[in-house]
Amino acid sequence: MPVPAAEALKAGGRTVTVQRPGKELFGPGGVTKGELARYYRAVAPAMVRHLRGRPLAVQRYPEGIEAEGQGFYVKNRPGSAPAWVASAEVPHEHGGTSRMVVCDGAATLVWLADQAAITLHPWLSRIGDLRRPDRLIIDLDPAGDDFPAARRAARDVRAVLEELGLAAYVMTTGSRGLHVVAPIRPEIDAWHARDLAHVIAETAAARRPGDLTTHVRKQRRRGRLFIDYLRNGYAQLAVAPYSVRALPGAPVAMPLAWDELDGVASARAWTVRTIGDRAAADPWRDLARHARSPLKAVDRLGG
Repeated sequence: MPVPAAEALKAGGRTVTVQRPGKELFGPGGVTKGELARYYRAVAPAMVRHLRGRPLAVQRYPEGIEAEGQGFYVKNRPGSAPAWVASAEVPHEHGGTSRMVVCDGAATLVWLADQAAITLHPWLSRIGDLRRPDRLIIDLDPAGDDFPAARRAARDVRAVLEELGLAAYVMTTGSRGLHVVAPIRPEIDAWHARDLAHVIAETAAARRPGDLTTHVRKQRRRGRLFIDYLRNGYAQLAVAPYSVRALPGAPVAMPLAWDELDGVASARAWTVRTIGDRAAADPWRDLARHARSPLKAVDRLGG
């Protein structure tokens, strides 16, 4: 049966054309561009909740993840983007601006899939208050592929966050580890937020120094799990909930409920083809409603 040259998908009240929908982006027999577009349309009700109002960078792989040279980051809104694809003028830290895509609906997700944008990376702040983030992210990066170590570290970080009066949410990254995310009120600038994340990471690492570290240099980690606080700061990015990763099998960054964590065997436990209807429940549905004061957390540190 011939493969269609294009596929029209209805999403968010629009019809978006996906070119070369049969293009295999993840190797022979792997997820196609059409599957990627339909996946992003399916998870849009949950995913857009975590993308809306945020500048977005994407990793594009027009010829698939196995192509020579592989993918590249795109941080500017293409001039060829449809008029309905939202954007924002974003100031650079040291002068100048960029116009970045803002994903406010399912149609934009499908359009991004047509661009072979596999992995989506939003800012931790929203347009209107870009210098004040509303999330802290701690990235737990295990040595090798030691996911049980990441599970233990996630609970360590959760304990510190809750001692400071902050809520904690957990997500597989779709790669090797976990993200622990704390929703915060936009009360402090991005660099103070990074300082707070640094203290949280150091506090957790100090409680199990034989297993955990905040050393950036790999040679200093000596097999310990790296608690990475560096994704916090102005213009820093983190993989979006439900984003697909550019890895074999098309694994997905998956939000979890804490009581699910022990039953998860790998950061790549869910893929585009196995996610089913998990996004409909969205364990992070109420995340924004649990934003707490980072200023009060800083006060508790000093107390």
